[in-house]
Amino acid sequence: MKNKSIIFSIFLIIIFNGVRAQNKKANAPKSIISRTATIKKYYDLKELKELNKGELITLYTERINVLIKTLPYIALSTRSGITMADIGIPLDSEHKKDFENQEKAIADFLESTVNFQTKIMPYSDKNNLITAILFYESMMKSLHELGEASE
Repeated sequence: MKNKSIIFSIFLIIIFNGVRAQNKKANAPKSIISRTATIKKYYDLKELKELNKGELITLYTERINVLIKTLPYIALSTRSGITMADIGIPLDSEHKKDFENQEKAIADFLESTVNFQTKIMPYSDKNNLITAILFYESMMKSLHELGEASE
């Protein structure tokens, strides 16, 4: 009987800690720009020319994702990880709802865009893909430079 009550107590403590951890995560400030809005590697022309069309389409789509997740917020910040509190936006329910609605709109748009890219980009010219990737990367570099200059 004593063992059952000890096991039950441990079980309750584990459940309580799990619920508390979830509540902390739910109340933790969210980044304005998605933490996934980063480019892991920038390429030069020579490297891109060595890639096959499928790899180029993947890079092209990845860069579009990053730009779409970043551009609506560049007047607030150009770096992921910045929260509403960091830039002085009140943490009330109205502002949180505004950001949640924007996040959903971006997710819906990205889903549609990626679907389109998957179906249509295989028909694109390899050189045009390379040019677009280099252009998107130059935009991202410019945004990072802009962000560093304003700090």
